[in-house]
Amino acid sequence: MNVELAEERIFLFPDRFTLENAEARAWTKRTEAFGTLAKIGGLISKPKDEDYELVYRERRLQPFWRLAAHTDHVYERRRDYRLKLGPEVQSVQVYGETVAAVNREAGLTFTESCREEARREWFYDGISRTQQPLLKAYLAHESKQASAEDLNAQVKGGTVVAPPQAKSSSLTREVLAQVMPKIEADTIISEKISIEAIDLYYRPVYAFRYRWQGKEAVVEFDAVTGDARANGATFESYVGKIFDPRFLLDVGAEAAGMFIPGANLAKIVMIKGMQIAKKS
Repeated sequence: MNVELAEERIFLFPDRFTLENAEARAWTKRTEAFGTLAKIGGLISKPKDEDYELVYRERRLQPFWRLAAHTDHVYERRRDYRLKLGPEVQSVQVYGETVAAVNREAGLTFTESCREEARREWFYDGISRTQQPLLKAYLAHESKQASAEDLNAQVKGGTVVAPPQAKSSSLTREVLAQVMPKIEADTIISEKISIEAIDLYYRPVYAFRYRWQGKEAVVEFDAVTGDARANGATFESYVGKIFDPRFLLDVGAEAAGMFIPGANLAKIVMIKGMQIAKKS
């Protein structure tokens, strides 16, 4: 079995909205961010703008992963078939051979030539590591390939870069385990699994923390989609932190010893460095 692994890549979505746009949109969500208490208070006495204090703001790059796989298996298998016959049939001729009828059936054995081919893709939130198919919608927006050095340049410019909690090697193993087929075959002609994309995407997010009546709440603004939501979070612990590229992209370091559940490692040939054109 050949397993081909694409080179890991980083892509960066540019801001489609300015800080001013983000702050204005987040301001409209401030009451919602404080939940039921603020809404009830608003019915009694509507809070004034000066009752809210903006105590922290950040621009951060938040990660998600896209992995894509193509599988192609060609094999043969022998199968027995029972051909239903009329009561008067004594035998049948199949490819020059005579097959006797038994209980109104003729038993035939054929060799089936089979091919199973499939493509799948996965989207993982880089923080929670959970699969989130809706992240695919971001690919409708333009992104540019970047490097770990580009991310570190953003850090030096004051942007918070959140490191992915899920490593590329771990997700690649998980994907390989899912695409390993259960094939019923007598002869395997060829087996090929291509991980066509191991891509780390970073999307810009603005976060604003407000204080009201001694309590604090965060509103996030997505600088790609323009959506604002309450109950957000900030990543202050990563302010100013520079990242080692080997931490972000580590399939290369572990490909040789990669464990794939359900596979015979002695029969696997790992090919690292497969070049796949960007598909987004």
